[in-house]
Parts: sequence; structure tokens; C-alpha cells
Amino acid sequence: MLAHEDQAKADGFDLVVGIDEAGRGPLAGPVVAAAVYINDLIFSCKIDDSKKMSPHQREDAILEIMMKCDFGVGIMTEGIIDEHNILQATFMAMKAAVVDLSANMTLPPHRVCLLVDGNRFKCDLPYASRMIVGGDAQSLSIACASIIAKVTRDRLLVEYDKIFPEYGFAKHKGYGTKQHREAIGKHGLSPIHRRTFCHAA
Repeated sequence: MLAHEDQAKADGFDLVVGIDEAGRGPLAGPVVAAAVYINDLIFSCKIDDSKKMSPHQREDAILEIMMKCDFGVGIMTEGIIDEHNILQATFMAMKAAVVDLSANMTLPPHRVCLLVDGNRFKCDLPYASRMIVGGDAQSLSIACASIIAKVTRDRLLVEYDKIFPEYGFAKHKGYGTKQHREAIGKHGLSPIHRRTFCHAA
């Protein structure tokens, strides 16, 4: 899973940062992005697309990632999603993640290449970027970012479940399951629901 990192380095970049997000599709909660620079390429835990990993595997992996990587996290709330749309909010979360990463390590613009999961990315930061469709299964850096983003968002929804237990956020993490839709029908929308998503659903 290092072919894209190796290519970026062959092209003259020596700081390769993987970026991914979690939470584009749910009816509730924020979209979360992570940016990861790997310091140590040897992992004892499974590192893969977070969607292909069990919750236990992700929890084990994030501990090792946090020890062996510099990382940043960006979170855009449901209010921002409703105001700007989910695509723009995702770009904003990704930018915030890179800015957060830059608080932990120096990122000279001419030396940095951002590897971004997906086919679209818009950002005014002074870094080169490359989009990789399915990147979380092809790039170790993006896979690490996908795990951080997913675990961070899942933990947030578990906390929201304690505040709004009637919706079952700890179970479905805000996605539009039958249980979730029935809870919305019974209780209405909570403060963390995405109004534009729920009204369109």
C-alpha cells in the first residue's frame, strides 16, 4: 500500500500526507476528516480501509497510528453541512485537518504532497495534491487517515447517544437505518440532525 507514497517521493516530495473523511452520508452528526503523515511504516496491527475493519480492529489500529504518525483532525458540524452542502463541508474538514497537522509538524509547501481519497478535492492551501479513487484501500497514509476519521466520528456519535438516547446513535452512528428513521418519525429531529438531509430523505 505504498505505491502512491513511493511515486510522490520519486517525483520530489518527501512529505506525503494521506487525507480521508468519514460521515458524508449520515442523516446526523458531523463530517470528520483526518490528515496523516507516517513516521514509522512498520505496523503490527491491520491497517486497511476503515470500512473493511471491525470496530475492535479500528480501535487497536488507531492506538498504533497515534504512536507512529503525526496527524490532524478536522470536524465540520451538521450546521456547516446544512449551510454549505456536504461536499464543501468535506473540503473544509479536510483543510482543517491539514491545518491541524501543520500545528504538530512543519510542512514546507514545496516538499508536501497530499494524497486525497476520492475524485474531487478543493483547497487553497499551498500544497500539491493527488486524488486517488478508492485510496483508503491503496495508500497506507490514506488508510491511516480513514481509521482516525472513522474512529473519531464514531466516538462522537457514542457521546451524542448519551445526550439523545432515543435515536440510537451509538448503534447506527447517524446513518439512515430503519430504526433511525422510525425514531425521527416518533421524536422529530434532534439538534445534531442535518436538516437538508432529513428533509430530502
